[in-house]
Amino acid sequence: MGKTTKLLIYLVLLLTVFGLIMLASASPAQAEKMKHGWSFFLVHQSIFIVLAVVAGAGCAALDYRFWDKFAVPLTLFAFALLALLVSLHVLWRMHIHTPLAHEVNGSWRWLFLGPVNFQPSELAKFAILCWLASWMTRVRRRAADVRLGFAMPLLGLGLMTGLVFAEPDLGTTFLVAFVGMALMFMGGSRFKLLAAAGIVGLVGFIFRIMHDPVRMRRILAFLWPDEYAKKEAYQLTQALYAFVLGGPTGVGIGQSIQKQSYLPEAHTDFIYAIIGEEWGLVATLSVVFAFVLFFILGMRISFRAPDQFGRLLAFGITLMITLQAAFNIAVVTGCMPTKGLALPFISYGGSSILFTYVMVGVLVNIGRQAEADPRSGNVRCIRDQHHDF
Repeated sequence: MGKTTKLLIYLVLLLTVFGLIMLASASPAQAEKMKHGWSFFLVHQSIFIVLAVVAGAGCAALDYRFWDKFAVPLTLFAFALLALLVSLHVLWRMHIHTPLAHEVNGSWRWLFLGPVNFQPSELAKFAILCWLASWMTRVRRRAADVRLGFAMPLLGLGLMTGLVFAEPDLGTTFLVAFVGMALMFMGGSRFKLLAAAGIVGLVGFIFRIMHDPVRMRRILAFLWPDEYAKKEAYQLTQALYAFVLGGPTGVGIGQSIQKQSYLPEAHTDFIYAIIGEEWGLVATLSVVFAFVLFFILGMRISFRAPDQFGRLLAFGITLMITLQAAFNIAVVTGCMPTKGLALPFISYGGSSILFTYVMVGVLVNIGRQAEADPRSGNVRCIRDQHHDF
């Protein structure tokens, strides 16, 4: 195993251990509020991390070309789960309730399967990357064709993101759409067509937000947080307080004030604020550096992959994980409106950590095969076809 792949594994494990430490610190207040023991979230996350490590190790040992062959059934399965979730939402609106799903914080994102809560959109992230990488590899020499290189992959991406959008999960919708279109571009799709589709999608996205009172208030709260400090901007305001309290060096591990019911979701989407409060500016910048390093290592693996499918899949995985981290950090620091995206490897969430490790495992396998390939010393450009933009 080469240096790049080893460093990637060490980095992921380091972020995961740090995430457990932060969860142990940030979650007890929320657990007690929910009438659980102080270690409830820590124990659950630890179980999922064990499962995630096993799944990631399995994917690291499995030839990544398996996902090329399995891309269609995997995508159809993810699509079916999302469709089931949306259907259950429709039934609920018709006053037909089932134990499989119910509303949580205004969204329908989870299937409740006994003691396990499963988020289909996490599977959908990986599935759509596999399918797009597979499709763009197959039409490689004809990627400039409007139907094969643009319309067909965009249709598949649109159907998947449309179901995620219907939950509604606007943050994941935007993330998957952006990464999917970036992967299409790297696969050879024409930039002008993708830009036009992106503008149309963005207009529709804005139109939907303008007609959604909850999301619209979040936008207004982002623009004028002082006026909404007690309601929609409450989380953001408390998160910013946490960073101020932490200062350069932090108040000390376990000494956070904001996690004591002042900052909702302190163990999930806003755990980065608790890092800033307890560990200070040095730690928050270190987390940013860690994800920048992850991006560099992932892109190095992508550029050195043995074939086009590996290059595209590694590119998509790397961008999906690092862009999600960037979105989370931007939200918590007040640079973007509030949206429900976890901080990879660190935030609480079983589905998130499981499928993130699956993606990392695939990335590791691509890296291992690239290092074993005698041609891998020649760094290739992913977008190896020259088209008229």
